[in-house]
Amino acid sequence: MERSEVGALVRSAVDGDAAAWKAIVEGLGPLVWSVVRAHRLSDADAHEVYQTVWFRFTQHLDRLREPEKAGSWLASTARHECLKVHRQARRLVLTDDPQVLDTVSEDGEPEQTLLETEEAAAHGERVRRLWQAFEELGERCRQLLRVLISTPPPSYQEVSAALDIAVGSIGPMRQRCLRRLRARLEARGTA
Repeated sequence: MERSEVGALVRSAVDGDAAAWKAIVEGLGPLVWSVVRAHRLSDADAHEVYQTVWFRFTQHLDRLREPEKAGSWLASTARHECLKVHRQARRLVLTDDPQVLDTVSEDGEPEQTLLETEEAAAHGERVRRLWQAFEELGERCRQLLRVLISTPPPSYQEVSAALDIAVGSIGPMRQRCLRRLRARLEARGTA
């Protein structure tokens, strides 16, 4: 294909012309295949690279500064993708050593990871429901329970001074508030 013809087809393809796109693939497809085959990839890898090159081309089609050089762009991209496959293949080391194959991942077994994730989600849901029920308590109960769960725990004298409650009333009031909280949680089926 002539460069001027390629440039015109690319511009038409950018504008949505399906026939132009088909002409580009038919005209430049053999070029992409020749670059891919020159890198002696397996059939599966060669087909993957071919598809990746065309995918990348569609991603950059409207950004090509010199549409008439689309063939050069495709050849260069095909070369880069082939080299990427070769680099990844070098990192892959095949083995039949049972000790290597039987090692357990540092992340644990997939089943255990799934269970832990589900437990964490269930715990998060219980905590969310607890705080919803807590927010439905009266202001005085919320104040008292917030102060009592602080770290480090305050003495009853400190609670009395902070909330202006008699020291002898703190325990019974705490019990009433916790009963109300428990009742709200049981009503939601969360107790």
